Amino acid sequence: MEEKIIEKEDYTGSKVKVLDATYDPGTPEKKGVGDEPGWRGHFGGREQMIKYLKNGERYWYGTDWYGSEKKR
Repeated sequence: MEEKIIEKEDYTGSKVKVLDATYDPGTPEKKGVGDEPGWRGHFGGREQMIKYLKNGERYWYGTDWYGSEKKR
């Protein structure tokens, strides 16, 4: 893919060279919509999904210091 360079003005009013859009044309694939279940397909039923979500909330919001944002 070839990079496109365009000229724009910065906040001082001088001209600078910047990259233009660098994405591939097309539309993204939709996952979890329609026939493909997405992340829900990894679980056998509703009870397993609820258990997974509750466990994730306990990890992040629990008081037992397991969340990766809580450094000791």
